[in-house]
Amino acid sequence: MSDPSPDAAILAAWLRNATPWEAAVREQRIESRRLVTDQAIVAAVKAVAPCRVLDLGCGEGWLARALIAEGMTVTGVDAVPELVEAARRHGDGAFHVVAYEQLAAGVPGAPFDAVVCNFSLLGEQSVEQVFAALPALLVPGGHCIVQTLHPLIACGDAPYRDGWREGSWAGIDGDFKEAAPWYFRTLESWVGLFMRHGLTLEVLREPLHPATQRPAAIILIAVRSENLIY
Repeated sequence: MSDPSPDAAILAAWLRNATPWEAAVREQRIESRRLVTDQAIVAAVKAVAPCRVLDLGCGEGWLARALIAEGMTVTGVDAVPELVEAARRHGDGAFHVVAYEQLAAGVPGAPFDAVVCNFSLLGEQSVEQVFAALPALLVPGGHCIVQTLHPLIACGDAPYRDGWREGSWAGIDGDFKEAAPWYFRTLESWVGLFMRHGLTLEVLREPLHPATQRPAAIILIAVRSENLIY
């Protein structure tokens, strides 16, 4: 990437595209989400039976609303004010504007039984900041649940190694501006993130698209050590 700060470019792109993204999610225009990944992440959270959940990168709040409907108490945070305002308009829950670099300072309501990151970990340094903050955001024995692009599918024809990739809005209708870049991680790299920050991987799921029978995403469920020392 030519941008000296691609992590900053991610946030800038989401600030530009908040309005069409909210509409696309609200109107269920994204086929993979409608058919596979939305229900997959809800099922993954329900499987660990949390009472109090942090939806990290909550966007317009659809996941928070779905989890609240399942009886959970949910706090949502996002760095994009327009999306946080949309989340507040459309349902219950406590929603706050919090950038990833601010997580270490704490989140209202922390610690939580589960922290959920649903397609919200797109950067390099910003994701490292999230993982560094996770142990303090979770109760001992609490779970971190990440749904992201499946590395083998998302890699395409590019080399299978960590690195920045160009973003795209292909397949999503809407008046989108330039897409955000994103940082590709191999499966080994994802697992290493959890291990380095006191999180033990318990479950790996690969929800399949019903038409292609190929993974639409990968879901990683990890637990915070009971005796983690900061």
